This record gives sequence, C-alpha cells and structure tokens, in this order.
Amino acid sequence: MASYIDWVRAFCLTLPHTTEDVQWEHDLLFRIAGKMFCVANMEPALFPTKIAFKCTSEKFAELVEIEGIIPAPYMARNHWVAMVAMDALRQPEIKELIQNSYQLVLEKLPKRKQAELSAKTPAKARAAKRTPATKRRK
Repeated sequence: MASYIDWVRAFCLTLPHTTEDVQWEHDLLFRIAGKMFCVANMEPALFPTKIAFKCTSEKFAELVEIEGIIPAPYMARNHWVAMVAMDALRQPEIKELIQNSYQLVLEKLPKRKQAELSAKTPAKARAAKRTPATKRRK
C-alpha cells in the first residue's frame, strides 16, 4: 500500500461518523451516512489518481489549474478533483481540503440525518466544535 494511504486513512477516520470500505476492487472509500467524501486509490500503479475529494465550484476551478491535480474521472461534474501527484499540495492543505469535502457532503445530507448524526456525537466533541460566538452567554 502506498504511504499516502496511511495518513489519508488516519485523517479521514478522525472525522466523526466516518466509515470506510473498499469498492471497485482498488478504491478505499471514506463516507459519512453512506455518502462519499474522499476516495483513495490503493493501486496507484494501475491508475494515475491517488486521492479524490469534493470541493466547491470555485475551489474546483482553482485546484485544476495546479499541476498534479485534475478533474476527477466520472465525478468532475459534481466538483470532485483527483490528485495525480501528492506533492502538488502540502499535507496540511490536503487535509483541509478533505475536511472541507466532508463538510460539504455533511451539509447536503437531509436535515433529519444531520440531526441524527449530531445527536450521536459526544457532547464534548460538539462543544469543541463551537466557536466563541456560538457559545451561550450567561
């Protein structure tokens, strides 16, 4: 297995309610509520893409201008990009983009499902996610 898969997998699994499974023989999929937010290619020798993830239309246009990042095959119309060179961006930037992908997918889930997932998140984790402006005042 390629080294990038280790840190991508470790990072994706830190995101709440993430599940992983292998699909299409060689792709490691990371999902929230059954919806993909990141795909890692476990056989980079077979296909040039390393990882793929969703982004906003603005970010999509920006990212595909970078050498080593292409519109994701089959998913570009949904604003997914694929990295063919893991050195196209620094690891912290990639993690941020994966986290943004997770958030985009989460926000598209039905409100009922979002509420269900939020209820399953430990109170400590929910409190840590709040910004100071959203905390209750005494």
